[in-house]
Amino acid sequence: MRFLLRKCPKDYQYTLKDQCPICKEETITAHPAKFSPDDKYMKYRLAERYNQ
Repeated sequence: MRFLLRKCPKDYQYTLKDQCPICKEETITAHPAKFSPDDKYMKYRLAERYNQ
């Protein structure tokens, strides 16, 4: 899983590198987390989201 698409949070450029080639900012993964129907922590995440 070396070649995942990444996105720069500063200028929203997509790249495959760990640093943005334009602004040299650290990139983040552009893919969502895996979904599991057996997620044992889902009620805690939903409670945190709606109690803010």
